[in-house]
Amino acid sequence: MKKLVALAFVALFSMSAMAQQVDLRRKINVSGSAEAEVTPDIIYIGISLKEYLKDNNSKKRVDITELENQLYNAVLKAGISKEDLMINNISSFNYATEKKKNPDFLASKQYRLKVSDLNKWNEIIGAVDPKGVAYTNIESYDYSKIESLKKELKIKALQAAKAKAAYMVEALGEKLGGVIDIQEINNEAYPQPMYRANAMMMKAESADAMGGAPVDLDFKKIKLNYQVNTVFEIK
Repeated sequence: MKKLVALAFVALFSMSAMAQQVDLRRKINVSGSAEAEVTPDIIYIGISLKEYLKDNNSKKRVDITELENQLYNAVLKAGISKEDLMINNISSFNYATEKKKNPDFLASKQYRLKVSDLNKWNEIIGAVDPKGVAYTNIESYDYSKIESLKKELKIKALQAAKAKAAYMVEALGEKLGGVIDIQEINNEAYPQPMYRANAMMMKAESADAMGGAPVDLDFKKIKLNYQVNTVFEIK
């Protein structure tokens, strides 16, 4: 008899505990979103300079040092810090050794330039001998205030979700309670840069055919989109 009473007590306690775990609150599930587009203001450009022979004469060449000085002076003239121009390839340091081995060797160097304004880039590349430019390309880009923008958009997405939940509940004559759950969905996307020119990969021969004219660039904006799924209680 005592065993039956004990079993009944255990069963009753288990059922009571299960009942307490069931969430009987009335709820509403809604989503909210916010998005923004910004123009990149941090752009890293790769530049490759290469020696070339004047008029196909093997004895007359434009030295890499001359091309490098043109690039360096153009960067300073554009108001860009010299620290923002750096050698981008360790092999660029070895051209002197290669020249000793092979007198006909045409040295090349790769650089990485940080700019915030593409108009300045046009000024810079326009001041460098186009025949000495092997190619240029945009390596990466970013937005300097990206973290504060992300925070702002997440707040707006939450506010949009709450506003949506409020008018839906009030339409039924109810009142909105506190938030029960929040789930963040990250939809940010960094598009590839787009150009009005065929590509920013500017070969020396094509640049020469253009008379050294700078490439006209047109960036797509960075688009950030944040969405949240929320659960609110209905009072």
